[in-house]
Amino acid sequence: MKPLVRLVAALACLVLTSAVFAQQGLNDQTWAEINKLDWKFGPTQGDIATVASIDVAKDSVFLGSVGSRRFLELNGNLPGDGNYTFAPKSLSWFAVFSFDSSGYVKDDETLDPDELLSILKKTNVSGNEERKRRGLEALVLEGWYVVPHYDVQTKRLEWATKLREESGGVTVNYTIRLLGRTGVMNAVLVSNPASLDNDIKTFKASLANFSFNAGQRYFEFRTGDKVAEYGLAALIVGGAAAAAAKTGAFKALGKFLVFGVFGGLAAVWAGIRRFFARKPA
Repeated sequence: MKPLVRLVAALACLVLTSAVFAQQGLNDQTWAEINKLDWKFGPTQGDIATVASIDVAKDSVFLGSVGSRRFLELNGNLPGDGNYTFAPKSLSWFAVFSFDSSGYVKDDETLDPDELLSILKKTNVSGNEERKRRGLEALVLEGWYVVPHYDVQTKRLEWATKLREESGGVTVNYTIRLLGRTGVMNAVLVSNPASLDNDIKTFKASLANFSFNAGQRYFEFRTGDKVAEYGLAALIVGGAAAAAAKTGAFKALGKFLVFGVFGGLAAVWAGIRRFFARKPA
């Protein structure tokens, strides 16, 4: 593992939680507000951060950046821009996409799951201190739900962490990073734990309809393009913190936030229910 990655454990506490998913159910008024959002019903195309798109099938829906900000806020998340939501029309699960324009990430690094888990557990301690300050329940990292692995053909990095709440509930953060020419597309799945395995399969199948735009694909890299200052391992434990450590740009951490074990959406939702009263177009 690159020495730079080892700095992340000490720096991760500087990165505030960007979107921790609410564990409680939602009331009818909140669902009414969610239903008013500018959902795009398939079949259509969802454009993501001007660099990629995903085909939205007739049984799926999509929210742009403005709608996603409000959707996540209504669900108890901290406000944030640059997020895009993809889901089945039933909202039995949903995925949040965001793009990190940190540059081309070289994929020649060998992952060490044990060392990565050790770093994340150290991050867990500082993350829980922040959660307590915000009045949130602590989440204890127990281990991998999906061991980190990288597919050189699809340029996808995938992993999932299993966490346990103080009250005993289990949370799983499932994440995919899709490498592009100018940065990394982050995709976080939010699902009911009881259906998580099936939802992962469905979501991964949906990614067959995801693509970077022309000029943004990984294989289109050209000499002189911006190269990220970290590799695959840092994408798992917090590449932004690693880059900021090297450059000294601590004050810029906010705009470089990368979803991590406590910087992402907790993939559990006690309040899942069908909420679309209207029919798809």
